Amino acid sequence: MSTLKIAVAGASGRMGRMLIEAVQEADDMVLAGALDVAGSVSLGSDAAAFLGTPAGVLIESDLAKALAGVDVLIDFTRPEGTLQHVAYCAQHGVKMIIGTTGLEQEHKDAIAAAAAKTAIMLSPNMSVGVNVTMKLLEMAAKSFAEGYDIEIIEAHHRHKVDAPSGTALKMGEVIAGALGRKLDDVAVYAREGITGARDPSSIGFAAIRGGDIVGDHTVLFAGIGERIEITHKSSSRVTYAHGSLRAARFLADKQNGLFDMQDVLGLK
Repeated sequence: MSTLKIAVAGASGRMGRMLIEAVQEADDMVLAGALDVAGSVSLGSDAAAFLGTPAGVLIESDLAKALAGVDVLIDFTRPEGTLQHVAYCAQHGVKMIIGTTGLEQEHKDAIAAAAAKTAIMLSPNMSVGVNVTMKLLEMAAKSFAEGYDIEIIEAHHRHKVDAPSGTALKMGEVIAGALGRKLDDVAVYAREGITGARDPSSIGFAAIRGGDIVGDHTVLFAGIGERIEITHKSSSRVTYAHGSLRAARFLADKQNGLFDMQDVLGLK
């Protein structure tokens, strides 16, 4: 496989820097572009300067400059920025890995349309462990289809702006799909006051925000006389970076199409 030329969006952020470090350490990849928002104090600086070993790649806000000659853009930013990047990448044949959360259905539809022109891997969580957990949840849901109440509890750091997390919502979609339901029809996102008895077909969500929690997710299957809990806990964002590089390798020979981490890991 030839060396993949990688660009990173949100290059001066926590996740962006984690991605840059991972690319710099990879033998089969090279950092070829770095993006940040207009007005960022990091614009014009070397994207890898924080590592003490400059990459010779300046952080840009101009898409044409940042993505010139790039094979894959990795994007963990905000929906509005991601949609701008998707439109440009589709037009210029740049592949994308999208880990942005908080996407509405209209955003997902735009990404799916762009995937007709370029290869895109979209996942709310790039962690290999999380995506294996998704498969376990699918299996568990089919076995616990009757007589078990399902609740999803997630915890993240105080700076996270969306809730429930994209990962929690994806878990809900996987479970609902395994049960032959649509998440929109059965999800319960808040409980307060006199709520009445629990609808046995519902999937409940609870979100916790505090401190520097990277990301904890637990799915509770509560039956009569027993509870089954399937939990994944992240202690570092490095798992998301490593999963993203694995996804970039997967996209290397793809011309177009919309994929997720289940495709990357061969779990479908």
